[in-house]
Amino acid sequence: MSKPTIAVTHLGCEKNRVDTEHMLGLLAQAGYGVDSDEEKADYVLVNTCSFIEDARKESVRTLVSLAEQGKRIIISGCLAQHFQGELLAELPEAVALIGTGDYQNIVNVIERVEQGERVTAISEIPTFIANEQLPRYRTTTESVAYLRIAEGCDYRCAFCIIPHLRGDQRSRSIESIVAEAHQLASEGVKEILLISQITTNYGRDIYGEPKLAELIRKLSSVPVPWIRLLYLYPTGITAEVVQALKESPNVLPYLDMPLQHSDPDVLKSMNRPWQAEVNDRVMDTLRENLPGATFRTTFIVGFPGETDEQFQHLVRFVKRHQFDHLGVFTYSQEEGTPAGSLPNQIPEKIKKQRRKALMIAQQPISLRRNQALIGQTLSVLIEQENPEAGEFIGRAARFAPDVDGQVYVKGRGLGLGSIVPVEMMNADTYDLWGQLVQA
Repeated sequence: MSKPTIAVTHLGCEKNRVDTEHMLGLLAQAGYGVDSDEEKADYVLVNTCSFIEDARKESVRTLVSLAEQGKRIIISGCLAQHFQGELLAELPEAVALIGTGDYQNIVNVIERVEQGERVTAISEIPTFIANEQLPRYRTTTESVAYLRIAEGCDYRCAFCIIPHLRGDQRSRSIESIVAEAHQLASEGVKEILLISQITTNYGRDIYGEPKLAELIRKLSSVPVPWIRLLYLYPTGITAEVVQALKESPNVLPYLDMPLQHSDPDVLKSMNRPWQAEVNDRVMDTLRENLPGATFRTTFIVGFPGETDEQFQHLVRFVKRHQFDHLGVFTYSQEEGTPAGSLPNQIPEKIKKQRRKALMIAQQPISLRRNQALIGQTLSVLIEQENPEAGEFIGRAARFAPDVDGQVYVKGRGLGLGSIVPVEMMNADTYDLWGQLVQA
């Protein structure tokens, strides 16, 4: 008797993507057919997101659509962890729920479903983290891979539900991470992106202190051209971490720091573990010590009680520090978080106005920083081909996948996954255009 076929849909962040990839690997290892065609599949596995309201709406829309098609649905991820009782009650088509710390049990869950059981596999407090030995089938382009170094979070920011959904921080060993990095290198990966909730806190739970600098140095021997760090807390970018970056040529000087705000009173209300003047000092120090670094950050506007003056403080901060890349989110009121019950919630209209205003303030900064690259030759990772336009599309080291810009390269015969020298000829706010430099 043949095993059922399972279609898999991934929603949410790249940490969620890694969970999806492990489930795909486990299913394939166990002999299940994995198909992208939901019509032909016996089950549809949806790995959901529940971080903010918009993400929940997308997850729910996906589930309702599948239910209306009469599909048998396996719901995994943050929405399952968050709303298990409601999902079971509202979606009779849901044959199984799998929590954020239980995806490693996917094969057992399906075996039980096949026996007629309606399965809930959800640990109340997630404690699992996968290592390099758990099967994995990557869903990114062949040249790019995400490598999760830790799971969960020990901080309790007032707006964030992640610790409730994914538990406290639990780090992998340096040896485990380096072993997986070597595996990825052997598969032809050209860029590894290190991810966790707070990458600068890596190792604190198992080593007694953060070990990011040591990890960076160990990874510098892995034969991968680009290693990128995501989700850094500014105060965790210590002198030791900066020195490790300087000594590790394949670890990119790309600093992704979700600062969230600049005003000290807003940061205090957010329960962020530093204050505004610290942000200023850290940025100045990093500019001084890493003059060629690329800086990316994200901010939240419309946090409860945020005044016009506090928002203008943020605008001035952005103009002062001249970030290369900047993302802006409107505050999402989340039930079960401290901020969710704060007074003075900001109307949606004002949140959207502030988001637009901050993005407009950033646009000339991004444009100037891109235009400053015209005439320079940058290494570009080629990821797509557009034969009709006679060009390829890739990324320079200053662009992370999916969130930053791209480089459009005139040229022929470039191999996907190759890193080539490109002279920058033109730039706009987000993207660059260049010409292949012939050897």
